[in-house]
Amino acid sequence: MGGNYSKSSADFVGYLEKENEGLEQRDMEHFFNQYGDEISAEEVIQEIDGNTAKLEKHEPRFYSITVSPSKYELRKLQNSSEDLKKYTRELMKDYVASFNREIKGRPVGIDDIKYYAKIEHQRTFKGTDFQVRENQPYATKILQLKTEIRNVQEGRAEGNIIKLKREMAKLERQAPHQLNGKRIVQGMAKDGNQSHIHIIVSRKDASNKFSLSPGSKYKAADVQLNGKTVKRGFDRDTFFAKAEATFDSKFVYKRNFAETYKARKDFVKNPNLYFAALLKLPANEKALAFKMITKTGLPVIPSIPVSQAQIALRVFKRLRSGAEVAIKSSSIGI
Repeated sequence: MGGNYSKSSADFVGYLEKENEGLEQRDMEHFFNQYGDEISAEEVIQEIDGNTAKLEKHEPRFYSITVSPSKYELRKLQNSSEDLKKYTRELMKDYVASFNREIKGRPVGIDDIKYYAKIEHQRTFKGTDFQVRENQPYATKILQLKTEIRNVQEGRAEGNIIKLKREMAKLERQAPHQLNGKRIVQGMAKDGNQSHIHIIVSRKDASNKFSLSPGSKYKAADVQLNGKTVKRGFDRDTFFAKAEATFDSKFVYKRNFAETYKARKDFVKNPNLYFAALLKLPANEKALAFKMITKTGLPVIPSIPVSQAQIALRVFKRLRSGAEVAIKSSSIGI
């Protein structure tokens, strides 16, 4: 969402093609939709850019949906690419079902939307990732030392270069988040299975006549237009909940409390309720919940007696603002 929108999907489609660079044809991941596989990037651009009738300059031509399963969810997949394709096709049925719209007197159906998706298997650390944010004070000091060393080398200052390099190496080791012996920085490739899905959905329906916006500020509303009652709105809350339920059903996934959509909502909107539910979990589920929370960068409190819950909750609330960033940068996002 924003105020400036590209007139073409070409740049975004090109960005999604980056993992195919240097690969043999058989190893590439191609675009797909509800019924077709191995769709070319050129066809995606042509179809999305050609489906923008009567859209104003201030309106988006397409929307991007990113679906990022956790490492725990990915472990349930037998084949990341094929399983995620199947899931995407079910997910998009949940997507259309979340519109409060009618086309020719019937609810929006899967054949009414124009979308293309692509599986990627690599991810890099972003500036919003908690590992990068918590390493930032060390990164700042290291940058300052690099500047000092350069100034000494170029004669603009005096100093002991060997000593400065030792300080820099010490900071590199002290940074709290490391990967394969190196400080985690923005742009570094993440380890392990990082399979995820990028979906491009046209703003206009497949007939290029009706506008369908998942960014609508309405969940459900009826308005009068040219003397007729018209339904409008998109229920993102319903979409996220259905996306989770579809994954769990399709892959027989037993979801821990900490990774449920409801728990994440409670964490932001009603931390008292979230905290109380967390403490009431059975010991084995609570241990896994704390482990999962740590991996996502959310603040973790130790297992404590309920009598001390109010004290811990005050600390928990102070940490919540930073955790909201972590929540927004993970899971399913539009």
